[in-house]
Amino acid sequence: MNKNKILIVEDEKDTLFILDKLLTKNDYQVYTSSNGQDALNILNEVIPEVIIADWTMPVMDGLELCNIIKKDEKFKLIYFIILTARASLKDRVAGLDIGADDFLVKPVQNQELLARIRSGIRIHNLQNELKNIEHNKALIEMACTIGHKINNPLSSLLVSVKNIEDELGDKKNTFEEELLIINESIERIKTLANDLTHLQNPQIINYSSDNKMLKLD
Repeated sequence: MNKNKILIVEDEKDTLFILDKLLTKNDYQVYTSSNGQDALNILNEVIPEVIIADWTMPVMDGLELCNIIKKDEKFKLIYFIILTARASLKDRVAGLDIGADDFLVKPVQNQELLARIRSGIRIHNLQNELKNIEHNKALIEMACTIGHKINNPLSSLLVSVKNIEDELGDKKNTFEEELLIINESIERIKTLANDLTHLQNPQIINYSSDNKMLKLD
């Protein structure tokens, strides 16, 4: 079973050490960083479910890091917890406006921190499920629309080919091979249109190193 991933961003070495040991002991996969810029470098390699970041840090503080993450489609579902010694309502509002999901005031109680992390992971997972549902719904709607759009000219094509065959009469044998290819191609298009309009469980697969495609069979 894969462990949930937590990124701790904290410039105080003692606090970082304690949090690392606590979360590792509780079976989380822990990544650590001493400032927001280093945290962004880690995010190029791994996307955690939860980030715990100190508000005040050198190079890039917790709020600046949060602001960058919440504006990025790739990272915005990460549950972001701000650690701070600032307990005022004004500071909390400022953090929430940036996009922070939760606050913990230092010194942090271990059990409260673990409870907030568990809650954050549940919220993160639910948001991902909703995102996947919306994504699949959009794919199904798109596939159905394309399928119907294909069916319209396909119907005209079928009528036209039938008229051509009737007009050829006895000469149809002369074009037997060409007509066979046309009719086989029409059947493949009909199958494609049917698969698109009846798509239920869309899956995206790798088509090439740079492209992906919708799996239909």
